[in-house]
Amino acid sequence: MPGTSQHIRWAQRPPAVGAAVLATGILSVGLRLTGHETLSRITLVLGCAAWLGLAADFAVRLLRQRARWVADAGTPGALTAVAATAVLGTRFSLLGRQALAEALLALSALLWPPLITLVMRHWRPRMPGGVFLCCVATQGLAVLGATLAAAESAAWLAHTALVLFWLGLALYGIALFRFDQRQVLEGPGDQWIAGGALAVSALAGSELLAADSARLYLWNDDDRAVLRAVTLTLLVLGLAAYAVLLAAEFVRPRTRYDVRRWATVFPMGMTAVATLSVSAAVDVPWLGTPGEVLLWISVAAWSAVAAGAVGSARAAVRSRAPR
Repeated sequence: MPGTSQHIRWAQRPPAVGAAVLATGILSVGLRLTGHETLSRITLVLGCAAWLGLAADFAVRLLRQRARWVADAGTPGALTAVAATAVLGTRFSLLGRQALAEALLALSALLWPPLITLVMRHWRPRMPGGVFLCCVATQGLAVLGATLAAAESAAWLAHTALVLFWLGLALYGIALFRFDQRQVLEGPGDQWIAGGALAVSALAGSELLAADSARLYLWNDDDRAVLRAVTLTLLVLGLAAYAVLLAAEFVRPRTRYDVRRWATVFPMGMTAVATLSVSAAVDVPWLGTPGEVLLWISVAAWSAVAAGAVGSARAAVRSRAPR
């Protein structure tokens, strides 16, 4: 039955495919920051469409395939649900849709505790790059919280985001001890999350800095100096990780399509957006140029992986066609 085969194909999608939503959403943010509003809105629509499909899949599994839902929820890829929801919320906040952004913040905050608990219970030594999604999900909440705090002059939200920011850094340190460093050369794509987690942490720091104002007075001079130094350090580390991971791609090319390649695209886009955001937040204008270059590299990577996904889907359809 066609409907049944379609359901089976959909049910076989791994939770890590949420990285595609995250990659598309962060590109939308980056394109908006560089003034390409039309392209930004197109990618936002694509990201929302993918998010709705994954949300439906999430609900179906929860209601009808509880055992499978629990199994998938224990994998690091499940945390892309939190991160992707937060990134879309950030984009809607930048669009001025604060009520929708608040709803997405509430949803991602609701998902975060049970998912991160389930995922961390299944941690083991020598894990792939997905282990860093604990940091990405937490910092995604911090980014959205700080963005909304600035938009709505909500000091409590900024302070909550600051707590999440420091928690995200602690989780990164814990994940680093679990990460199998051989994955830098051997990983199928998700090894890039090690760098993407640093980038989203830098983005969270920049949004916290940008949220401050004379009206809110969130941070005193010492607090601001520490936050600025940590944010710049995170960006430098993120850019260094980007360079190392890119060099590893040339040393050991992996050109075949793999769904985990979406976990390469979103760290690339996240690094670009973090560079652009930090440039504005700490008043270092020259960072804008490398940030925009990195953004277009991310757009090219997104296009290549999207083409691979379409080709893989077509091949799957042909292989199932009656002969």
